[in-house]
Amino acid sequence: MKISIILIFLLILISPYSVFSQNKDFGIWYGLNGEHSLGKKLDIELSALVRTFSNASKVEQAFLEGGLSYNFNKWLTASGAYRFTENLENNNEYHIRHKWLADIKGSGDIGNFGFSGRFRFQRQDKTYFEDANDEIPDYYGRVKIKTEYKTPSFTVNPGISFETFSRMFEATDKTIDKYRISLGLVYKINKKNSVELDYMYERDFLPRLIVMDLIYLTYSFKL
Repeated sequence: MKISIILIFLLILISPYSVFSQNKDFGIWYGLNGEHSLGKKLDIELSALVRTFSNASKVEQAFLEGGLSYNFNKWLTASGAYRFTENLENNNEYHIRHKWLADIKGSGDIGNFGFSGRFRFQRQDKTYFEDANDEIPDYYGRVKIKTEYKTPSFTVNPGISFETFSRMFEATDKTIDKYRISLGLVYKINKKNSVELDYMYERDFLPRLIVMDLIYLTYSFKL
């Protein structure tokens, strides 16, 4: 029965891409996450990510991110991070972007289901300017909700998440100008290592409508 549930979930994971791939761009994201405890409540977190587009043939963005997280209790965590990014701009060259992130996250379990919610405030500064507006930092509020089924006595857990992006401190035509829907599987190798495979549908409305089908592969470890 457990194997049947995983197979059904894999079909759901693959089918959106097979249906829509002819009309949308496709990319693959490759991620690496590391975490190390500095005490009972404080952790240091490091991550790296490469994002491709144009049917996964070109690198759109690569970044390194580092930050600290503080665990108030087993349900509530706050964190802050800095992200150094090389981004492919409109002149077909890579330019640096700086991003600062502040998160508040809550999580809990109901039976075999794990639930989490996160609010992220971010600021981004560009170094490639096409007009005066590019010199102004942009601010976003991001809301993400996620649920995961913790399969008893099995090392693969399916999950689904939904995330919205909203511009802050400026007037826009849309309250939400980008969202992501993800379906994924987490394979727990052991207590400190795991691999996650996600299908992600991303719809970006501003400055123009861009729709992406994405495969997101992540390896995570704890030291």
